[in-house]
Amino acid sequence: MHDPRLDELANVLTTHSTKIQPGEFVLIEGIDIPQEMVIALIRAVRKAGGIPLVELKQNRIQREIILGGDDAGIKLIGEYEIYRMKKVQAYIGIRGSHNITEMSDVPSEAIQRYQKNWLRPLNDIRVPHTKWVVLRWPHPAMAQQAKMSTEAFEDYYFNVCTLDYSRMEQAMVPLKSLMEETDEVHIVGEDTDLRFSIKDIPVIPCAGEYNIPDGECFTSPVRNSVNGTIHFNTPTIYQGTTFTDIRLRFENGKIVEASANDTEKLNNILDTDEGARYIGEFAIAFNPYITNPMLDILFDEKIAGSFHFTPGQAYEEADNGVRSAVHWDMVMIQTPEHGGEMYFDGNLIRKDGRFVHPALEALNPENLK
Repeated sequence: MHDPRLDELANVLTTHSTKIQPGEFVLIEGIDIPQEMVIALIRAVRKAGGIPLVELKQNRIQREIILGGDDAGIKLIGEYEIYRMKKVQAYIGIRGSHNITEMSDVPSEAIQRYQKNWLRPLNDIRVPHTKWVVLRWPHPAMAQQAKMSTEAFEDYYFNVCTLDYSRMEQAMVPLKSLMEETDEVHIVGEDTDLRFSIKDIPVIPCAGEYNIPDGECFTSPVRNSVNGTIHFNTPTIYQGTTFTDIRLRFENGKIVEASANDTEKLNNILDTDEGARYIGEFAIAFNPYITNPMLDILFDEKIAGSFHFTPGQAYEEADNGVRSAVHWDMVMIQTPEHGGEMYFDGNLIRKDGRFVHPALEALNPENLK
């Protein structure tokens, strides 16, 4: 039996996120997702007048390719995918995972080869030159991460992914303006005292155009301006490994000390290249339906009352010059259970995860549901 929620989600992705126009080529990339969702997307693209192309992948096969690949082979795959990406006007990526730690035993050197020769060059084309949106698929593995039943998680997933993003878009306008006027950001929390400048860096509001679920406003720090310490209170998975208790200390923009439950691997990742020890993104999050971490960054980075601070590559839209094969969104929650304050140029903007500035109160959870 066909689930009408698939059509509703496909409609959001093609009409709101990518705004498909007649005659546009649209690459649909599905990783471990059901055929029914792919078919719903094909039909939605055609309904909008677009021309669908489809690529289906599996994580176990991806692991094997990356694990045993050499420079020449990985580079050739990257060149093939780059050629195809240049031919399309839009990209819709739906990424499922039966096992969130599938890549955990792949050596760092193999991951770095993949990032350098395939992933990063591909993203350098996809991100600035296509209309794109990326989202996860609700496998039972995600329900386990969220500590929910499969059925309950599916209901939660579709509620989160199909909320009224147009309403959120309007509520973000004052935050964008305020961030554009701000020089120094000061963040205080448990074991955290961090200062940095965002002066003259573009500010990008995100309401379902690029990621689903969505709900953030991002920029990046001036490259050499970050000073202080931060203790992230949210677990994170990167390169198949779960990291907890990450602590970073900055001097003039650079991470000079880093520790976690796996300090050695953390530092190996931060030593990938020079840019990996600098911050390429700072984002404030406010999706009202996402309240708890579930070890999936596309959800966790949108937690209401959180922000993320990202070692590695800066986005072209909010560029501070950081270049890296790494882009690692690390999340800090500042809701009452954790506490914390955020100041713009000395003025309190958010306390315990709630916006207290009058112009920003529309972004508090009760006003976005």
